[in-house]
Amino acid sequence: MKSKHLSLLRNLAGILLFTFTGFALSAQTSFAGSWSFNESKSNMGEGRFNRAYTSMVVTQDAKVLTVESTRPGRDGVETKTTAKYNLDGSVSENQGRNSTRKSTVSWSADKTAMTITSTQTMEMNGESREMKSAETWKLAEGGKVLQIESSRRNREGEETKTTAAYDKK
Repeated sequence: MKSKHLSLLRNLAGILLFTFTGFALSAQTSFAGSWSFNESKSNMGEGRFNRAYTSMVVTQDAKVLTVESTRPGRDGVETKTTAKYNLDGSVSENQGRNSTRKSTVSWSADKTAMTITSTQTMEMNGESREMKSAETWKLAEGGKVLQIESSRRNREGEETKTTAAYDKK
């Protein structure tokens, strides 16, 4: 009788372990938090468009990632923007000044990193311009650092790559 109970307990423990392990592996990493730019851990390269956000507040639920970001403007005054990204792979649209950015999110196989692939269409002087970019988000240092690796191509097709690091506040 004792061995039947022991066997039953082992089977139940195995089922629970399998269930929770499967759940943990399918759960997406949460990037939620308040983040502050860390210049010493970043590689922003050269160029006027290689400016990082000075801070970000990220909220995330099962369906949407919301990023409220602050960066210095050309005139020195801080600029704040909010962008929302659908986490199910469907297209998100974010409006900017004279531009529309269409983005899709994809997750790494282990759900620890996400890539936001975007096409931004801008209207300048009656002319429409398009810029493609990709950002890969991942956590480092036990979740204390958010790393965003970005790549984008200019009109001439030249690729620019940057890595921005943010410390969790």
